[in-house]
Amino acid sequence: MPLLILLFLLITVGFLFKRQPKFGSLPKGERLTRIQNSSNYKNGQFQNQSHTPSLAEDVTIWKVISDLFVGRSKENKPKKPIPSVKTDLHQIDISENCIIWFGHSSYFLQVDGKRFLVDPVFSGSVSPINGTAKSFPGSDIYSSKDIPEIDYLILTHDHWDHLDYKTVLELKPKVKKIITGLGTAEHLEHWGFASSSITECDWFEEHQLLDGFKIFSEPSRHFSGRGFKRNNALWMSFMLYTPTMKIYLGGDSGYDSHFKKIGEKHGAIDLAILECGQYNYSWKYIHMMPEEVAQAAKDLNAKMLLPVHWSKFVLSLHAWNDSIIRVNAAATEMNIPILHPMIGQKVNLNSPDEQKVWWNL
Repeated sequence: MPLLILLFLLITVGFLFKRQPKFGSLPKGERLTRIQNSSNYKNGQFQNQSHTPSLAEDVTIWKVISDLFVGRSKENKPKKPIPSVKTDLHQIDISENCIIWFGHSSYFLQVDGKRFLVDPVFSGSVSPINGTAKSFPGSDIYSSKDIPEIDYLILTHDHWDHLDYKTVLELKPKVKKIITGLGTAEHLEHWGFASSSITECDWFEEHQLLDGFKIFSEPSRHFSGRGFKRNNALWMSFMLYTPTMKIYLGGDSGYDSHFKKIGEKHGAIDLAILECGQYNYSWKYIHMMPEEVAQAAKDLNAKMLLPVHWSKFVLSLHAWNDSIIRVNAAATEMNIPILHPMIGQKVNLNSPDEQKVWWNL
């Protein structure tokens, strides 16, 4: 009897915990019908273009659990606070083409007079459990109040390290429009965003924006979900066309042939922003190894590469700066110019400053 009571309490606590608003909501109604009619939705969930197991074929869940205890690098966190620069975003001339990285996959992009914000996370954590998966000291110099009015908020998928409940609620009064993948709008509407402010994309769509801007929704190789049920919302990459530039917003992705296909479709691009970090052989199909990031930039015909998805949280086993060391070496070998600014450092997209090594802490 005591065991049954304990089991009942655990189930009840789990149920109540999962009902918190930050978990969002599963698609329903007309949105669910649209999802079910998508060619990318099969067998009750969205699918990648290529077979994408959660773990490599020769890896067991027990190995992953074991590695979490004995395989983690002793350098998985920096020994000192992350160096950073506090740029006043409100004071940047609107005519300036620039990008400011906030650590991990969050960045502010201003180009041809429009402001974009991608996957912002300013809450200091990427976990539904308070006090866990916290950001590195020094990496949280920005908060939502530092963000000016945003023309387009772009959300690549609904994972906690890309869609942050606290942050998007704080930013709501500043955001004019939102662009995201099919299904993710269910979370946003659950949190009070107007459906009229959201453009919800399936893969391979083209959407006209304002004043000579347009965006193409492209695939990535990943997964989605904020709870136990996966792949009810689509994971995205985007190709942004401005009046003077083409910029690839990669989101999260394992390496695959889609990069080359996107490169062939769009031709040479000015900047590829690609995830580089939180990788491991065990889950190699959903996160790229650093050398694959450089290859993906080459496949995309990118003139410059900005690696993101690192320097803020521990979500894998490798040393905190291993990703930038390896991708920097690979990009240099392939003759691909690479940007690696400090958090908060303004990078002029038309004439970037010489890039400095800052991660040898």
